[in-house]
Amino acid sequence: MVNSIRFVEKAFLAAGSGMLDFEPDMKRIKPDIFIVNSDGHTVEKETLCRKFGVEYKVLERIPEKGLPQRASSSIKKELQFPYRICIAGGWMDQPWVSEIYPGSVVVAQIWPTIEFNDRSGMATSSRKVALDIWGNRYPDGDPEKNAQLLFGAENPPGTKHVSGSQDHLGLLCPGINRLLYEGSYWPQKIDSTTDPIICKWLSRVLHLIPLEPRPLGYDPLLRKNLTLGLVKQLGESGDLCWKSILNMDLRGLGKAMKQSFEMWQMILPATVPEWVKKETEKYNCYSGFITSGCGGGYLMIASEKEVQGAVKIKIKF
Repeated sequence: MVNSIRFVEKAFLAAGSGMLDFEPDMKRIKPDIFIVNSDGHTVEKETLCRKFGVEYKVLERIPEKGLPQRASSSIKKELQFPYRICIAGGWMDQPWVSEIYPGSVVVAQIWPTIEFNDRSGMATSSRKVALDIWGNRYPDGDPEKNAQLLFGAENPPGTKHVSGSQDHLGLLCPGINRLLYEGSYWPQKIDSTTDPIICKWLSRVLHLIPLEPRPLGYDPLLRKNLTLGLVKQLGESGDLCWKSILNMDLRGLGKAMKQSFEMWQMILPATVPEWVKKETEKYNCYSGFITSGCGGGYLMIASEKEVQGAVKIKIKF
């Protein structure tokens, strides 16, 4: 059987060590072939393989037609900057919603444990702008001021569809944050917690089921039903979510997520397509759920028990 040494490569990359530090592992495992992509090739790897008589292969990374060129080095760079999840409220960060009735959005900054899909409600567009500004270094200084800078960079004068500030605040403010909107693009008040016990609890009870990303050309604003009663319930779901998280109340958390999801369907029906509704039916047994964004992305479920096929998140505090 052909042995593998891929896990040795991962180990030295994670530790920041040199390839020669793993000579004992090379002797012990005795691999037949060591394969790397072209962007992962180094002279040290090739030299060590030659020393032990291991066949060294360098493969070109050629993407399928229509897909972007990616390299593991660029992916590792991106994985150092956080993502954000929106747990309840959503849409309240748009003035044309919160001017009808004020309400809250609850977001959390999460570690990049995986490379989350684009067009999936994980603030990836805002995150790419942040990477252009700060590179792979999470910025020093006041998080809210950095979020204001990012908001301005993504929404220059003349922007037709303004990206809501919950994306920028969620990416740059550690822990879990409740954002109260009252008819403006920026929240009137921000409440935050970086309590390790609360953040670890929420990380444990939230589970993400991958769905299809929202399609190109998708317009979530095709239909609007902005009544005071519905907007009020949407904003109140954010308040309930925040209170439930602070009390580590799973039932209240699930109720808040479900209420937000139901209000999305009623206020902006195109945000929850029929295929998404059908997909959620199998998860009605859980305390509650909401999609990570409009039109697809991830289904976020509140559950004390493991959810088969789910991706785990880790809140950054």
